[in-house]
Amino acid sequence: METSTSKSDRRADSDRMARGGGLNLAGAILQQSALFAIVTLLAHVLGKDDVGRYAECFALLSLLGLLAMAGFRSGLTRFVAIHLADADVSRLRGTVRLGMGITAAGSLALAVALGLLAPTIARVMGDAQLETGVRLVALTLPAHALSEAALAATQGWRSQKAYTLIGRIFDPVLRLALTVAALWLGYGYLGAMWSLVIASWVTVLLALGALWFRMKHVPQERAVYTIRDIMSFSMISWASALAATGLIWADTLILGAMTDAGQVGVYNVATRLVTLAVFVLPPITATFAPHMAHLHHSQDYAGAARAYGSATRWTLLLSMPAFVVLLVFPQQLLRVFGGGFTEGAIVTVILACGQLVGAAAGPCGVVLNMSGRVGLSLFDNALILVVNIGLNLLLIPRWGIVGAAAAWSASIIIVNAVKVMQAWRIVGIRADGASTGKIVLAALPAAGVGVLVNHVIDSWVTSLVVGATACAVVYLAFIVVLRPHPEDVRALRRLRHRLS
Repeated sequence: METSTSKSDRRADSDRMARGGGLNLAGAILQQSALFAIVTLLAHVLGKDDVGRYAECFALLSLLGLLAMAGFRSGLTRFVAIHLADADVSRLRGTVRLGMGITAAGSLALAVALGLLAPTIARVMGDAQLETGVRLVALTLPAHALSEAALAATQGWRSQKAYTLIGRIFDPVLRLALTVAALWLGYGYLGAMWSLVIASWVTVLLALGALWFRMKHVPQERAVYTIRDIMSFSMISWASALAATGLIWADTLILGAMTDAGQVGVYNVATRLVTLAVFVLPPITATFAPHMAHLHHSQDYAGAARAYGSATRWTLLLSMPAFVVLLVFPQQLLRVFGGGFTEGAIVTVILACGQLVGAAAGPCGVVLNMSGRVGLSLFDNALILVVNIGLNLLLIPRWGIVGAAAAWSASIIIVNAVKVMQAWRIVGIRADGASTGKIVLAALPAAGVGVLVNHVIDSWVTSLVVGATACAVVYLAFIVVLRPHPEDVRALRRLRHRLS
């Protein structure tokens, strides 16, 4: 029989995860709004070609940033959480020093190499105007990698404040402000790249300060470096993360090499729209990861299953209205960026289908990583990356951006299905209380109302505004009728109480 103490502990852990998830969610809304505004500005002021160049440079930064961190993005979060759970101060200090030191050395080495190879990379991509952009990526890389590592370490304390306030609010908002100024002054896409450079270096100073503040309260003891344990986890996690990030950006880079910057621009705008639908996944995953590491290390498998179910439910519940709007109003949404982007409507629908399956699977990859099955996650990600690249090379020459979208969505569906089964059959954890059936059932009438509005109203602006509002209202009404999960009701009451 479950004791009152175990119930209170379970509720306290759930409440703590909900608080962190709520903060991260607010940060994600601001972050995605800022990034959406940047892409919209570039599209209206500069056009498809420069949007494509900016996307190619950002893809390069994302891949090399992970390469520089050598897997310490997950390693720092996991081992800091574990050493705090064990009250092992010496290993905590050793982990932080090792992770930050390797990230600093790796990012500087890659930045120098990238700066020297910029002309060659521009020639391979078939666009001489990328050379300066690649050099600016090299200038951004050390700051980008170090800020990611520092904020990952702070998450090990099972607190999302520094990660959200610095990484998800301050950095994108500053970048947006600088991009607006650069475009207003007429500096073009290179001005937007310089905005990325400046924002990244300001952000890294704040991130390092947040980590220093955490470490200042850790007792002074001699650092112990468990290099074998940390590196074995981090190196496998590194390769796995590289493969996963390659899956995200491979289509953009292959499109850039096989088509033109304008096609990359249209594809990037469609991708940005779909990313808005799953803006809840990164903050919920970031909140869930340290809790999963702590619960698995404490052998609380039932608690881990409940946490996994909560994370999956929150992801699908909050993202479903956006998916409905994406599937019903793709052309109207693309018109926001200008008439030249409406050719990406079918791309948007295909990408949305893939991401919808990914949202329904929840943070299944985190379950594998935080339970120590990084080798399994590496195998999954590497295999699906090979499949994705093969599909891109096969489909892009035939169907262009539509082929790239089909390759990406097929890869996302396959890899998430595999990871969900592995989390259940191998780790022994499946999403407990995800309530995905109710969420999908509530989405169906919402989509029906959207199709009706789209058929009746001719004006694209009116159709989008009225349709999106109607979809959201109908969806929420059916969620209430079908009765939300008790845990969600408690979270809403706590939120109302805190706001009052």
